[in-house]
Amino acid sequence: MVCSVGFARAPVIEPGRGWAYFALFSEIALILLVTTLAGIGIGLAVDTQLRTVPIFILIGLFAGMGVGARGVWTLIKRFLARADDW
Repeated sequence: MVCSVGFARAPVIEPGRGWAYFALFSEIALILLVTTLAGIGIGLAVDTQLRTVPIFILIGLFAGMGVGARGVWTLIKRFLARADDW
């Protein structure tokens, strides 16, 4: 990075923290994948039992994405709180 008098790097982007970001993004992807697929799977099971159109798959999809978004939000808040201590 170019260093100048008016340029201050945020402490979060210091060298050596790349693995922390890799772990964060991997966990975000895993949370979104698992919760979305679980919602779809539960919706598919309900649709199969009730022999309905795939309405419960859509409900499960949106519920899984909502639960995943909530999980990502808490993960990012926890990561940023810990990043302030670095």
